[in-house]
Amino acid sequence: MERKEKYNLAIAGATGAVGQEMMQILEERNFPVGELRLLASERSQGRKYSFCGREITVSVLGEDSFRGIDIALFSAGSERSRKYADCAVASGAVVIDNSSAFRMDPEIPLVIPEINAQAAALHVKKGIVANPNCTTAVAIMALKPIHDVSRIKRVVATSFQAVSGAGAGGIAELESQVRSWSESKEPPRETNTFPHQIAFNVIPHIDSFTESGYTKEEMKLHNETRKILGDDSIVLTATTVRVPVFRSHSVSLNLETERKVTIEEAREAIRNFPGVSLVDDPENSDYPMPVESSGKDDCFIGRIREDYTVKNGLSLWVSGDQLRKGAALNAVQIAELLVRNHV
Repeated sequence: MERKEKYNLAIAGATGAVGQEMMQILEERNFPVGELRLLASERSQGRKYSFCGREITVSVLGEDSFRGIDIALFSAGSERSRKYADCAVASGAVVIDNSSAFRMDPEIPLVIPEINAQAAALHVKKGIVANPNCTTAVAIMALKPIHDVSRIKRVVATSFQAVSGAGAGGIAELESQVRSWSESKEPPRETNTFPHQIAFNVIPHIDSFTESGYTKEEMKLHNETRKILGDDSIVLTATTVRVPVFRSHSVSLNLETERKVTIEEAREAIRNFPGVSLVDDPENSDYPMPVESSGKDDCFIGRIREDYTVKNGLSLWVSGDQLRKGAALNAVQIAELLVRNHV
């Protein structure tokens, strides 16, 4: 990438939750934005948003939307990424894609800058860098510091995923059901986003089921973790669960490592790792929670304890804002990486 004082950026899917978060983070981090082009579907055409003191009007996403753009941030879903990412690349832009469309393509890097920044340079093959699944991003920020101490062999993961991970519809559905309960009414029986009532409930079903009995969301955790850590020998079994929390995903992680990792070794590794914070004082009820991690850049790690049921076992808990580190922040960090290294 040519070195410039300012870079022209486009956000495809600008009116969605992740697109809006991208705008906010670009402004917060003083990214050197020249032009910012906001792109969305026809129903959002003409909406206006404020960015760094200027008003920007949303345009319709199309094949010719990326002329003059240096970096295109995609948060418009897999279908639109597959349709328009190549158009952006053909126009000279580097694409940073937040969907699942390209994550497992062997020629496209899947990047978390704190973990595998060097992989971003591989975008030269196809002009695209992939962002991981939001739950993978939160979980792997807790796995990597331990993996650096002793290689992780096996992971058992259980996620507790906020409704905003399902988009605006998930938020609206939880709000509607809670409002009905507060008014002593039966929650609406008809659901549009989730297969069952989400208020005061947990649903062990995110994404569609595969023949193995695992959901696609669960297999993303397995496959993406191996790719990002560059270790196909790691095995990970997951259960992903939707919970009635508005924002921030949490994940319970049980690890088996090659050699024993003590609690203090784990804590020290986490203290020294970028992008995470140690919150681990259970005697004083101090541990990671969604209400604390919401709106924060770091992923919070705690409840660290040895697993006495298996040799070299360790259990821990992580909570992180899936709209930030799980999506928008990670994408902006990749853009910063590309600009800083001129790749």
